[in-house]
Amino acid sequence: NLQVARSRNLVEWEYLGEGLPDKPRWAQGTQKFWAPHVSEHDGTYYLYYSAKPDTGAGLCLAVATATSPAGPFVDVGAPLQCGTGFLEIDPMAFDDPATGKRLLYWGSGFGPLRVRELAEDRVSFQPGSQEQPLLYPAGAGDPRRYDQLLEGSWVVLRHGWYYLFYSGNNCCGPDAHYGVLVARSRSATGLFETLAEATDNPYAMLLEGNQHWRAPGHNCVVTDAAGHDWLAYHAIDPQQPTFDAIDDEQGYSRRVLLLDRLEYVNGWPRLVTGGTPSWQEQPAPQ
Repeated sequence: NLQVARSRNLVEWEYLGEGLPDKPRWAQGTQKFWAPHVSEHDGTYYLYYSAKPDTGAGLCLAVATATSPAGPFVDVGAPLQCGTGFLEIDPMAFDDPATGKRLLYWGSGFGPLRVRELAEDRVSFQPGSQEQPLLYPAGAGDPRRYDQLLEGSWVVLRHGWYYLFYSGNNCCGPDAHYGVLVARSRSATGLFETLAEATDNPYAMLLEGNQHWRAPGHNCVVTDAAGHDWLAYHAIDPQQPTFDAIDDEQGYSRRVLLLDRLEYVNGWPRLVTGGTPSWQEQPAPQ
């Protein structure tokens, strides 16, 4: 359902097996479990993920809890929110130190990236809160632009700026065209200015593919012992074009976990190695 691995150095990983051994009671008939994100509070680990329910055509945002980051996680019993298509995917939880609010970011399905406040129990939305759109996808038609579909939100607070990393375009399949974009704001809930807007370049990217790695995306940011930020993300190895059929409707090319260091220059993050995935040996995290 959801796999778990662990590492002491972000380079060598030990596979631990299944993190969600029992499917939620509302999603017994699916293998569509997407994009897990785990956060910890007061000794409890909260797994936010997406799953296809037994009834309904779309996907749902869901939560499971555990006393260990490796699980086993147990679903809370009901989804947070369901929608049509793949609108309700890629949840990411973030505690805003400025306001004390518990926030959940999510979104795709050719809709906007969104955010909403979580309740104190962290397994439901705050009563009376409303979801708020953050960034809207651009209109389709320009194959050079990656912001025609937005997903994979990840937020960090650095140097007084909230940086919203996100992925755009098609992650998977034989026509995969994917990359990582970034926006920033002085508030965790916006308004966000994109790198494209700041540079007046609609094609501005944080990360896009090269001849060695195709369709890099859906990142997270990890900080090493030296305080350096690293961008972890997946990409397709064009030398290993294995195509795994998931069902009769769609298949996914195998993707590999990659890691590249970030730096912050003139108020914006960038990869130390440039705007594409590294393919030669690099200094490791500390």
